[in-house]
Amino acid sequence: MKKLRFVVSLIVSENAYQQQQATAAREMAQRLGADIEIIYAGNDAVVQSQQILEILQTPSRRPDGIICHPVGTSLAQVAKLAASVGAGWAVLNREADYIPELRASATAPMFSITVDQYEIGRIQGRQFRALLPDGGLGLYITGPGANPAFKMRSEGMESTKPANIQLRGMTGKLTERSGYDVILQWLSLSTSRTSPIQLVAAQNDNMVMGARKAFLEKATAETRDRWSNLIYTGCDGCPGAGEKWVRDGSMNASVVLPPSAGLAMEMLANALRASEQPPERTLLAPRGLPELEVLAARTRQKAKA
Repeated sequence: MKKLRFVVSLIVSENAYQQQQATAAREMAQRLGADIEIIYAGNDAVVQSQQILEILQTPSRRPDGIICHPVGTSLAQVAKLAASVGAGWAVLNREADYIPELRASATAPMFSITVDQYEIGRIQGRQFRALLPDGGLGLYITGPGANPAFKMRSEGMESTKPANIQLRGMTGKLTERSGYDVILQWLSLSTSRTSPIQLVAAQNDNMVMGARKAFLEKATAETRDRWSNLIYTGCDGCPGAGEKWVRDGSMNASVVLPPSAGLAMEMLANALRASEQPPERTLLAPRGLPELEVLAARTRQKAKA
């Protein structure tokens, strides 16, 4: 049996979920007896496109399949090139409306596998309600605006967030450093010292932990009491990162995203060996951490203390 080779293209290395994706891919490659090359785009959509195009255009580097977690758009033109040279293509955590057209004529597997991005946001909105039952003001750090997955998370959050919770949005780059930097920028505003914020949320755990670090470092005698009681919530819930931070109290809540890279590789391998197309789209379900009832109970208990 031919030894398969896969390339996994990920967004950025300084991110717990992307690291989990890489780990899941490596573990699956070992199980399958396949070779694997993992590349990171450094949060740059142009770089990611160029990296994959170079691989596809170099016969000696061309893999049996590419598993891609896009930085920005779902890379339709790159996917078409993959199909034209007979390389499989799996899109992670993104909708890809061009897949049906490619599957109609491609000889290699073409499909997407995504965590339900809208539901991630819906869970966050419900968590906000449980954490601030009387309403309040919060800061909300989103992912890069060019990435439609984060827009879907925002829309989902707005669909369940109570009207009495107001959020001030800012944009990060999925890393802890970017969360730290956007909070430093906000703290430079004269209004930040008196702003009655109660909640700091982000669309991933790394950014919210960077935000937490900024608040703890920059607290003054005037703001220390207020900022020491801020509520922190994020997304990803990775073991050793978000999950650990919720358990140890560094964060109040997260949303657990199952890794998709390992499953995508298994689906690619099975489809290649069977010379068939896998399901066009696979949807994975996120879950809140902790469960909503537990979160609400903790809030009530804290209010009584």
